[in-house]
Amino acid sequence: MPSHGSLTKAGKVRAATPKIPKQPKKNLPPRRRNRRNYKRRILYAATTTRFR
Repeated sequence: MPSHGSLTKAGKVRAATPKIPKQPKKNLPPRRRNRRNYKRRILYAATTTRFR
């Protein structure tokens, strides 16, 4: 099976690149974010408007 390019050059660029640590994510995963929005919009809103 022929290859594209020489196998002796494989992986040289990736090995030479410095490893940068991952940054912490700022936002919540969609599942938790949607749950929080649901509570805010539906549940808490329903409890406040019911007694008016």
